[in-house]
Amino acid sequence: MINVLIVDDDAMVAELNRMYVSRLSGFQCCGTASTLRQAEEMINDPQNVIDLVLLDVYMQQDSGLDLLPVIRASGRATDVIMITSAADATTIQTSLHYGVVDYLIKPFQFPRFEEALTSWREKRKQMNAQSWYEQSDVDRLIHGGAPDVADTRRLPKGLTAQTLRTICQWIDANPAMEFSTDELAAEVNISRVSCRKYLIWLAQINILYTTIHYGATGRPVYRYQLIAEQYNLLKQYSQ
Repeated sequence: MINVLIVDDDAMVAELNRMYVSRLSGFQCCGTASTLRQAEEMINDPQNVIDLVLLDVYMQQDSGLDLLPVIRASGRATDVIMITSAADATTIQTSLHYGVVDYLIKPFQFPRFEEALTSWREKRKQMNAQSWYEQSDVDRLIHGGAPDVADTRRLPKGLTAQTLRTICQWIDANPAMEFSTDELAAEVNISRVSCRKYLIWLAQINILYTTIHYGATGRPVYRYQLIAEQYNLLKQYSQ
């Protein structure tokens, strides 16, 4: 379960954000703070597990920006999403300087809130799943998301729609399974070299995420699994 701390001195807004959090599977509000002092105490308390902070800027006695260096100094792996009416360049630039993962300008609708939290969760999952990264993995983490469908429809040279359909149909039939190149190649009866090309491309367009496992010989084995949120995109290649 992902623990979310809400920092906002407006009780109605804090409650609305708490309700929004409760609507998202896998997230829970672990507390609310109406002042920076309360927020600092909660963040610095080793008993509190806080994965994500939803932070306002304009507070009656404080500026939420002052909490950002406190979070960084704590050494905790806690991320921040700004939720505020502050839309000036200085505030946004300062927030980005401290590494906030998203910035929502009030007022906003629930779909934008949901997008912010679920996108952050997916990126966090990808970061925690890998010990080593290929360039495509880093690009996806930094720039986020999959390419537009129109772009993903253009297959790289050497890949065919028919073979891609066969591979995607197998993944579609086994959506929760983690598999290696050798395992999939044997299942769909194609060469390992060819299979790896398709898997690398599916990972590049954010349909699969990759983990690396080391056996007794120390040789890395790449394993793949469907990113659940990209199931609909996978279906387009399965038909």
